Amino acid sequence: MSQPSNILAIESSCDETSAAVVQDGKVLSNVIATQKVHEAFGGVVPEMASRAHMQNIVPVVDVALKNAGVDKKDIHAVAFTQAPGLIGSLLVGTCFAKSLAQALGVPLISVHHMQAHVLAHFIEEPLPKFPFLCLTVSGGHSQVTQSVRIDDAKRQLATALEAWPV
Repeated sequence: MSQPSNILAIESSCDETSAAVVQDGKVLSNVIATQKVHEAFGGVVPEMASRAHMQNIVPVVDVALKNAGVDKKDIHAVAFTQAPGLIGSLLVGTCFAKSLAQALGVPLISVHHMQAHVLAHFIEEPLPKFPFLCLTVSGGHSQVTQSVRIDDAKRQLATALEAWPV
């Protein structure tokens, strides 16, 4: 019997710090730290978001590993959100993920935020017949894409800001 494959996934594109442990396609844990500090401003303040990610990322990852019952030494890859998002927030997640992957000697997997929105649904559901058209609404990065296959959801047909300028 082969050893299960464990991936630690880190998301920090905006104002929530999250980490999940996925074992052979099954989500074992998913921990999210929400930043309530932005409520007083009526929206996300990028610098405050970055600083909160710096405070939250280690505890969030620790809890995700604990909840999954997985030790750091049993992680086989580290995935992280590489774009799009707030640059400071992305840098916190990217630097943490790269450092951890380097320290553990495991592969690093960059994930496109919008493609992940499209494909996350299919973690627990069967894949649709390809190709398919998808409308993804996520803040300023809303878009229509054509997913040609599982690893090709990048054919952008329109984005909200390009198609309908303000």
